[in-house]
Amino acid sequence: MITKKTFETMRKYMEGFDKIREQIIAHSRKALKASKQAIYAAHRSDIKEAHKLLQEAKKEVTAMNDLIGKDTHLLSATGAYSDALEEYTEAACYVSYLENKNIPTPEELNVDAETYLCALSDVIGELVRKAVNSAANGDHKTPIEIKQFVTDLYAELMLFDWRNTPVRKKFDAIKYGLEKLEDLALKIALKK
Repeated sequence: MITKKTFETMRKYMEGFDKIREQIIAHSRKALKASKQAIYAAHRSDIKEAHKLLQEAKKEVTAMNDLIGKDTHLLSATGAYSDALEEYTEAACYVSYLENKNIPTPEELNVDAETYLCALSDVIGELVRKAVNSAANGDHKTPIEIKQFVTDLYAELMLFDWRNTPVRKKFDAIKYGLEKLEDLALKIALKK
């Protein structure tokens, strides 16, 4: 039998849920902002600042994960969380590539495969920008290295059976990024 107490219990749950959701959104905004700033710092070759900003973003991601641990229903109710996690993953991968010519695994970043794969297309976009800027500044080695890295990455991603999901749409962006890099590599080769 449904009683006033039943509705009171549900109301208290929903109020608590909304409160935690708002906290997650606040943390996600900070994580998103710090991640974007880390990417811009990396583009300016300020890796020290990029690492500092990545640490700020990671702190916010950890806080969000702690809050979600209180109620896993928050995962599906908070789109801001997944946006922030994807941006953090993108920033961490981009900075890592600039430093090591490689990117961390999903396990190293503590993210799921879908978040990681979505972030990869955005990383490719940043790498294309880096390649173009490098070529414009007379550096022809960096664009060729980036093209090879993206070619290798694309070859691995071609082995997936993509469904019609956000990951699929982002995968198409990787293909277009690779085409830009191939065109840039051809232009560099023709200049030699």
